[in-house]
Order: sequence, then structure tokens, then C-alpha cells
Amino acid sequence: MRMFVRCTSTALMMVVLAGAFATASAQAPIVMAQGLDNPRGLAFGPDGMLYVVEAGRGGASTLCLPTPTGMGTRCYGATAAVTRVASPGVQQRVLIGLPSLAVPSGAEATGPQDIAFGFGSAFITVGSGGDPALLQPFRQLGIPFGQLLQVSLQGQITPIVDVAQYETANNPEPAQVDSNVFGLEILSDRGVMTDAGGNTLLQVAPNLSVTTLAVFPPRLVPGPGGTDIPMESVPTSIAEGPDGSLYVGELTGFPFPVGGARVYRVPANGGTPVVVAEGFTNIIDIAIGADGAAYVLEHDANSLLVPGSVGRLTKIGPFGSRTELAAGLLVAPGKMTIGPDNAIYVTVNASSAGTGQVLRIAQ
Repeated sequence: MRMFVRCTSTALMMVVLAGAFATASAQAPIVMAQGLDNPRGLAFGPDGMLYVVEAGRGGASTLCLPTPTGMGTRCYGATAAVTRVASPGVQQRVLIGLPSLAVPSGAEATGPQDIAFGFGSAFITVGSGGDPALLQPFRQLGIPFGQLLQVSLQGQITPIVDVAQYETANNPEPAQVDSNVFGLEILSDRGVMTDAGGNTLLQVAPNLSVTTLAVFPPRLVPGPGGTDIPMESVPTSIAEGPDGSLYVGELTGFPFPVGGARVYRVPANGGTPVVVAEGFTNIIDIAIGADGAAYVLEHDANSLLVPGSVGRLTKIGPFGSRTELAAGLLVAPGKMTIGPDNAIYVTVNASSAGTGQVLRIAQ
């Protein structure tokens, strides 16, 4: 079996606790891969190897979009990729030429966000951010920002769902049209995705029809001046629980309060999200292990408004007990996956070019 040989142009049904985090002492993480450009999602393929998407480093094209903060621009380059990791230090970019937007330094890139395998293919979400109307110049050139890609095991790329266009047509919050397809899971009978811009959980059926399973509304939180302001949810991640429910973690929007991020449970066929865990900050991924333990990965444990970007990986056990793994060692983590060896594989330095890594955390 060839994999991407072509180079192209239940613990989450938990008691809700916000208590202290215990710290587990264990061996230092092993560096599995390095030198990556804005690494994000990762998954084990049917060949048993680990695949990680790199959002790239943008480029010097005149095709540019504003940054999410409105300060400066991100410009296009076909610099995103998929890297295969066979063992520590044995890595190879097996799919290149994927779309990327980044600032001149190559940091904070938008491009491939997540990867998952199923139905005999790989699937990759390619983010965008902002109003999908801004993507028109890219669409005219066939550059698939804001879309779900299907990749054959031989490397043939096919855009199959325009998530940004779906947001435009079905936006649950008419005051603002925004899309940034992010998290992805391929289940036995469908795919599910989070749109971090549209604040929705979406389903993709085998016939490629898209439906909205849940909407995550804004909520009022204290702003910098003490007055309550609306905060967006920004759902980033999905995990299917042993009960068939879907669990979703949120990054949150401004003002990114410490302890303000939550994990929600959504019925398998959609419905109103219910909070099942809270007390986190800037959740970027969640997972459920074979033993029923839940894992929550935070991109920044002290808020995106505070200097520094040390994340946190928390294991949630029976009765809501929480244990921090690899404490203080995860800088700007991007996403994670649980390996067949029960180790946790995490991308770090996920918002910079050339310094990204994949770490293996034993437990």
C-alpha cells in the first residue's frame, strides 16, 4: 500500500469539576519529528505510521487576506504539507503543495488544520478564517481554502465539501458571517467537523450532504473593564464517546478568560450542547482513550492575552480527577492523537514556521 506518494502543486461523561490539577511525574517526551511548519492535526494511517498536517509558511504571493486581528496581512503560498513519521527522527513530507496563508515570518499560518482516515482515504480540513466572501479570488484559481479534502492513499486530492460556502448559506448568526473549518473526526458512518469561525458542529454524510448538528452560542463574561461582554465559543475539537455522543472542546474568543473554556456533550444525531467539563483555558483538542480516560489539550493554559504560550495536557479519570501530563513542556501545542501504544502524540510550536515538532508522551 502506498500512502501519499504523490507530491502535488466514559471519562468525559464526567463529574464537572474545576479543581486543582495534579501533576504526573514521567519520562520526558520523545521528539518524533521536527523542523515542521505550523504543525496541526495528526493521525495514524492504515499502514501504522503517523501522519501530521503542516499549515505551511504562506508565501510571497499577491493573494493576501487580513489577519484575524486585522493587523497586517497573510499571503498565499503552496507551502503546506503532510509529513509521515515512521519512528523518532524518521520523517518525510509525502504530500506537498497544499495551500497556506501566513504573515511574512511564516507564523500563525492558516492551511491544513486536521487529518483523519476512513472509508479508504485520508481527509483534511483546510481552514480559512473571516468572511468566506474574501475567498473568491482563491476559488477562481481552484485554491481550496475553507474546504474538506479527500486524499486517496496514492495521493490524489479531491475537494469534496466547501465548508465556508455552507457557512455563508446557513450561518446561524446573521450578524457575522465567519468560517474556519478546524477539527475533524471520521466515524464509522460519517464525518464530523467543527467550524471554529461559525461556532458550529457539522456532519458530512457519505453522499457529501452537510448538516448542522449543534450551534455553540456566545455567552457573557467580564471584559477588561469589568463590564460583561459577549464571548464567542470557538469550537476546535471533537471526540466520539463510548455512548455515541460527540464531545466538543472550545478555544473561546476574546477576552480568553483563564478557566473559561469548556467541554460540551452533543447527542449523536445533534442537539443542544451540554457542558460536561469546565475550568480549562483555550482548548485546542480533546480525545478519549481506549480505557475511557479523557484528555484535554490547551493551546495556552494562561490565556492568549498573557505573554508566553505554554499549553497543558490533562488526563481526566474516574469521578473527574485530573492529572497534568508533561507539565510545562508543551509550547503552543496544536493537536494530539492517542497511539496504538497508548502514548499521546502532540504537535507543538504549532504557530511558527520551521520549529514545529511532534512529541510522544508516555503514560
